[in-house]
Amino acid sequence: MLKGKKILIGITASIAAYKSAVLVRLLKKAGADVKVIMTPASLDFISSLTLSTLSKNPVLSALFDNETWSNHVSLGRWADVMLIAPLSCNSLAKMANGNCDNLLMAVYLSATCPVVVAPAMDEDMWMHPSTQENLLKIKSYGNHLIPVEHGELASGLIGPGRMAEPENIIDWLKNYFEEGLQLKGKNVLITAGPTYEPIDAVRFIGNHSSGKMGIALAVECKRRGANVTLVCGPTAISIPTNISLIKVTTAAEMYNACTDNFDKMDIAIMSAAVADYSIATPAANKIKKASDDLDIHLTKTKDILKSLGEKKGSHQIVVGFALETDHEKENALSKLHSKHADFIVLNSLNDAGAGFGLDTNKVAIFDKSGREFTFDMKSKKEVAFDIINTILNHSYA
Repeated sequence: MLKGKKILIGITASIAAYKSAVLVRLLKKAGADVKVIMTPASLDFISSLTLSTLSKNPVLSALFDNETWSNHVSLGRWADVMLIAPLSCNSLAKMANGNCDNLLMAVYLSATCPVVVAPAMDEDMWMHPSTQENLLKIKSYGNHLIPVEHGELASGLIGPGRMAEPENIIDWLKNYFEEGLQLKGKNVLITAGPTYEPIDAVRFIGNHSSGKMGIALAVECKRRGANVTLVCGPTAISIPTNISLIKVTTAAEMYNACTDNFDKMDIAIMSAAVADYSIATPAANKIKKASDDLDIHLTKTKDILKSLGEKKGSHQIVVGFALETDHEKENALSKLHSKHADFIVLNSLNDAGAGFGLDTNKVAIFDKSGREFTFDMKSKKEVAFDIINTILNHSYA
């Protein structure tokens, strides 16, 4: 299960760093490709020579080494997973608050891969309210936590705070990647972002969608082994290169891209904020400000979700999104049935922390059988996880 996986290990200043050597050895034995990043303080606990020998790769610990720059962006994109083990109390606080004073934190903050942490600290530090609050923070960002274990600590105390044993971390990673194969061989179509409907050569009608939710869904489906096609409107969000990307601007272009690719898809998730109306006759040149009023004639755009819902086969699943401001549940259920969708994901602009451009969202999911699945406010990475889980658990079970 770990053969060929690219694992980026981060090591922080903890006495548990000695376990990292065993962890690297077990990962290499399982066939994984391993790279190691160390904080400068962790070098007092274990030598980089040991880890470079075991990993068969140079160990990095500084952003700059003489005239060489360590590319923190490429490291976070190279890995299938970034594992910080051990994670010290100090580095946990840095992760929670976005502090970036070493190479490991720079890689963490720019990583596009999933991040997993295995904390290690003494019992009193582990139980401190600030530590527990920091754990909640990093989990809300979409990071995964391998629980600490109970036992003898470096201080001599007996209690929680021990880093999980390397064998248990290996088992956790195997389970994680097994889950990631749920969509292996499946073709998934996802839409993301806004559409821009031109008024003239300069201006357009659009909305505030950033594309974050749709892109998070695409990343989650790819993580689970799917062949992902992302039809994306204008966005500034970086999209991983292992996702097949179709860039579009208008609702008509998005409609054509979706209908052209739908027949070969197993799942279609329509999360884009598509314009309901477009300009009937956009001006070829910039419209000059010549009068006090400007009348623009709008025409309804083609309904992508309804078109796919009407033509889907028995093996296909179609998922829609409903962003509502009033009568949320009633409108979402109406959309679910009128569009012939299998699921509808509802989020409301009345929920603080949910909506366009934010990193968090709060959703409720309804299926065509009338079941409702509700979730608390979470990061969009976690929301994507919940949405895909709901689709899989209630479609392919």
